[in-house]
Amino acid sequence: MNNKIQYKSNKIFTFTIFFIFCLKIDAQTPLPLKRFIEKPFLNGASVSFMAKEVKSGNILYSYDSERELIPASVMKTVTTAVALDILGEDFRFETSVSYDGEIEKGILNGNIYIHGSGDPTINSSELKAKKDSIIELWATAIKNAGIQKITGRIIADESIFDTEGVSMKWLREDLGSDYGQGTYGINIFDNQFALYLETGAAGTKPSILHSEPSMASVSFHNYLQTLAVPKDSFYIVGFPYSNDRYLYGTLRTNRNNTKIIGDIPEPALYLAQYFTNYLFVNKSIIVEKEASCYRLLSQTGQWNTNPQQTIITTYSPPLKEIVKITNFVSHNMYADALLKTLGLRLKTGPKENLSSFEKGAVVIKNHLEKNGINTSSLWIYDGSGLAITNKVTASLLCNIYIYMDKSVVSEAFIKSIPQPGIEGTVRNMFKGTKLQGKSHLKSGSMSRVSCYGGYIIKDGKQYAVSLLINNFSGKNNQMRHATEELFLSLF
Repeated sequence: MNNKIQYKSNKIFTFTIFFIFCLKIDAQTPLPLKRFIEKPFLNGASVSFMAKEVKSGNILYSYDSERELIPASVMKTVTTAVALDILGEDFRFETSVSYDGEIEKGILNGNIYIHGSGDPTINSSELKAKKDSIIELWATAIKNAGIQKITGRIIADESIFDTEGVSMKWLREDLGSDYGQGTYGINIFDNQFALYLETGAAGTKPSILHSEPSMASVSFHNYLQTLAVPKDSFYIVGFPYSNDRYLYGTLRTNRNNTKIIGDIPEPALYLAQYFTNYLFVNKSIIVEKEASCYRLLSQTGQWNTNPQQTIITTYSPPLKEIVKITNFVSHNMYADALLKTLGLRLKTGPKENLSSFEKGAVVIKNHLEKNGINTSSLWIYDGSGLAITNKVTASLLCNIYIYMDKSVVSEAFIKSIPQPGIEGTVRNMFKGTKLQGKSHLKSGSMSRVSCYGGYIIKDGKQYAVSLLINNFSGKNNQMRHATEELFLSLF
């Protein structure tokens, strides 16, 4: 009898605790969020949301905030946060130019080396600097060193990272695209080129005109079609180190200089070739041998470790500027360069064989754990968010944002997240509303994925917020409009 009474008592106690827990969860799920979740295009979707006051850590709103979901480009906020916190806002990438051999009567009997550190900003279109400004410094320094002719070659040393330029977790449609360019020890022109085409009548094949910069070594396999369609829809597909690029899809009729963007297959080699030509055209310096890079020379046993003399070292803009570009334009190559740079800090054992991506992921998780943030729900396979195997929770993101608000680099981090209605990829969000200028949000999207993360001010208090939506069935514009309504209703 006593056992039965005890059993009933335990059941009542358990039910009471569960009921109180449900009331608490329900209290944290406001009516606008409930209505949002009930929208038809979210039927079957996963939605995770959290808003926490930054100073106290108290939860304002929460819905399924521990569910692990794909963050898309909101992953960049994790990468940039840790990069700033570890490296500091004034960190700069450096690139040095050196030579081996001897200079005799204006002739260098040796090679010129360009040693990269993963700098994503060389000849980047995102900088205000004049094109080739850094390259001109290198060329001038070589000229000032008294070199008029080089009997060897220009060699790009990209060995600071491994040869895994793109994550193994990316989709095939990402490879070769304008947003899926790889990240290497040496990068140039955002690792992108523009291909210009001309289209005629419906049913004809578009003609390739030229590329900028010139990609003479790349073979373009043109499977594009011209159709009477309202907008272009196309892919450029190709693998790192392969000089074959395949063009698929449709372009509109009768258009001149239609531009599509692809990736440079091997940026280090391309820079060596580009610089060889630059020296000849702009400084009249002849380089006798064909340009090369570490990957090619090491594979054939031609890489040497002869003593070298440094001619010049140049530096990137400070990290706070690089991080701002990363989050404002959602620059995948910049983000992955930061991840791989963080990975250089990891000391691995002789039996460990981690890629540059994997090393960076380990450093990020270790740093967050060291600072009291549980990363058991963080699955990171790149720094940009392109990998669909990346997973985070809304709760984890809010904890990272709260931690960063207390960091010595908090101002640089928060300013790197664009203000909706004003700037960046969210410049059309909250326009003309009370939230314009009172929030910092990074957006992230891919097929059937829409995410946001950052900070919002409500009643004079700052909140860390994160909204993750996976597997919605509506159109992207429909999703964005509903999300905007949700935020405006809540805040």
